Amino acid sequence: MAKKTKPNKKQEKTMEAALWESCNKLRGAVEPAEYKHVVLSLIFLKYAGDRFEQRKQELVEQGLKEYIDQVEFYTAENVFYLTPECRWTYIMENAKQSNIFQIIDDALTNIEKMNKQLAGALPSNYYSNLGLDKTKFASLLDEINKLDTVKDSENDLIGRVYEYFLGKFAIAEGKGKGEYYTPKSIVNLIAELIEPYDGKIYDPCCGSGGMFVQSMKFVKAHHGNQKNVSVYGQENTNTTFKLARMNLAIRGISADIKQGDTFHNDQHKDLKADYIMANPPFNQKDWREENQLTNDARWSGYELPPTSNANYGWILNILSKLSTNGVAGFLLANGALSADGTELAIRRKLIENDKVEAILILPRNLFYSTDISVTLWILNNNKKARVVKKNGVEMHYRDREGEVLFMDLRQMGIPFEKKYIELDPETRDTVTRTYHNWQQEGYEQTYKDTPEFCQSVKMQTIAEKGYSLVPSKYIEFVNRDEQIDFDAKMRELQTEMRDLLQEEEKSKRELMALFEKLGYNL
Repeated sequence: MAKKTKPNKKQEKTMEAALWESCNKLRGAVEPAEYKHVVLSLIFLKYAGDRFEQRKQELVEQGLKEYIDQVEFYTAENVFYLTPECRWTYIMENAKQSNIFQIIDDALTNIEKMNKQLAGALPSNYYSNLGLDKTKFASLLDEINKLDTVKDSENDLIGRVYEYFLGKFAIAEGKGKGEYYTPKSIVNLIAELIEPYDGKIYDPCCGSGGMFVQSMKFVKAHHGNQKNVSVYGQENTNTTFKLARMNLAIRGISADIKQGDTFHNDQHKDLKADYIMANPPFNQKDWREENQLTNDARWSGYELPPTSNANYGWILNILSKLSTNGVAGFLLANGALSADGTELAIRRKLIENDKVEAILILPRNLFYSTDISVTLWILNNNKKARVVKKNGVEMHYRDREGEVLFMDLRQMGIPFEKKYIELDPETRDTVTRTYHNWQQEGYEQTYKDTPEFCQSVKMQTIAEKGYSLVPSKYIEFVNRDEQIDFDAKMRELQTEMRDLLQEEEKSKRELMALFEKLGYNL
């Protein structure tokens, strides 16, 4: 099992931190909450410019210099053709000119006009109206100019910067709005587990589109055909929706992304997806009014999810979108594993209907925006024995009905960028190999329950444990402290605290009444 190890070399200032410092110099004209919008369109221009110059150089090296201004030779490779005044080289040549803001606005407008997939995704006359200091803005352009977006093509730069800036300004607008960016190591883990080689992929809260970016990289890395994959998504926040379209368009990913509230304005009502990858907002409150969505088809056969927390609303929305053989991998706050009341009733039915295939508890500090540990759920609509061809290879699945695989990854991964944890390739390989060995025929020879890591559990045992999905209830731990049911302890302490407060309130009332009888008012 991969354990956390110290990084080999001293970490330098991160790209995100350097960009934030450059933006901080703009403070006064621009609020910190606006930094991400200032930076992201510039990164888009840099990315588009780098890809254009790379493709242009390829044409020259192939002896096709006479075609370097033919649009078709760029679009055929999913590269935007840029007219001279839209190119990053031109922007940098004029970075210190008085009209630099108009140059950038014009470049964004012209690129959008020439590319239908970007319609409405780029800002209009944005930089000219910000009132920025030209000298400080030139410093920001210099910082962005250092990015080698071609070299770092495996990284979702737009998503990373967006999520980092959200984290820096989370108190005011980031947390709780579903705008989290999911680090690529987590997305890679989900993709490697559910293997979206072909079919329809759906994300009901797609944010900046990072799930789609990394899942397409997975298909490409495993020599699959991206044309066999259809992408569907929905995002509520308008600016984030535009960001997703920008992010996908620049990578040549064709996607049906809609804007709107997934619960109240479902834009994919009839969709049945083969794969669902999602990172919904954690513990979203007041997601519906008491009298809203009471008869929604997505809850059919289950209890109505409570208004106080959307976790089980997201679970049932995801389940309702799965095809007959569909598989979903998504993240939720750990509280969903053991919540009581209506959520327990829904969880019990999910287990009894045999929809839950695996529960993986993840390490803390995986996200920029929150340091909490979260859970990766895998739902599967068909756990029966069957043969499936994936990317030309036959996969023989054993009958896993009535079984759930629990995994604890809290001590896995490696540190990166000083205070964060990353699920490195070795860690992901250990986890995915364990999961796929457990799924397949002959698993007795390749899979075994491992203390402090994994345990395959029968439905009857889960029922005996009160339908809790907390991995530590099932995985054997050498350290006895790990066997403490922290959720149960917290509920017990909560009850005790509530009783004490009620007693205190009762004593206050009795004391007030006594003083009133004596003729004194407090």
